[in-house]
Amino acid sequence: MDTTIGSVPAAADATPPAPSASAPREATLGRHLARRLAEVGARDVFAVPGDFNLTLLDELEAESGSTGVRLVGCCNELNAAYAADGYARARGGGVGACAVTFTVGGLSAINAVAGAFSENLPVVCIVGGPNSNDYGSNRILHHTIGLPDFTQELRCFQNVTCYQAVVNNLEDAHEQIDTAISTAIKESREQACLH
Repeated sequence: MDTTIGSVPAAADATPPAPSASAPREATLGRHLARRLAEVGARDVFAVPGDFNLTLLDELEAESGSTGVRLVGCCNELNAAYAADGYARARGGGVGACAVTFTVGGLSAINAVAGAFSENLPVVCIVGGPNSNDYGSNRILHHTIGLPDFTQELRCFQNVTCYQAVVNNLEDAHEQIDTAISTAIKESREQACLH
C-alpha cells in the first residue's frame, strides 16, 4: 500500500521528539508550532484563512522553507478537518493537522474532529481566537454567537477531543503546544482548540 502523501512518506515512529535545542524559546508561536509539527511528521496543514488565524497562517507559511511544513488551502473548515483526518489515516496513524478560525470555523470543523476522535486518529485542530486582551472584556465580538463568552466553542470540543488548550500568554505557550501534540499522539485521539 502506498502511504505517501505528496512527498511525505508514512511516519515510521509517531513518538514526538524532545523540543529541538535549535528552536529558541523566543520564537513566535507560529514558528514553534511549525517546528513541532514538522518534528512529528505533519508536513501539511490543511487551512482555511479567517480573521482570527491570519497571523498564525503567515508565520506557518514563513517557516515552510526551514521546516517543510506547507499550508494546503481548503474551501471550508469541514473539508480541512476531513483532509487532516485522511492525512492521519493515510500515514498509518501519523499526525494530521488543520487550522481554522474562531467559532464559525471550529464549529464547522467539529464533525470531522469528532470522526477522527471516534477512530482514534491523532489530528491536531488549531483554532485561531480573539486577542488575549479581549478575554474578560465582556465585549461581544463577531463569531461569538452573540454572547461575550469566548469558551462556547472550547466546551463543544471537550466532548470530542482528548486535550484542549487556550493559549493566552507566551510564558506557557510552547509547553501548551508541545503537550497538545504529544497528547494527541499518546492518546491516538483528536486534539483541538489551541486558541
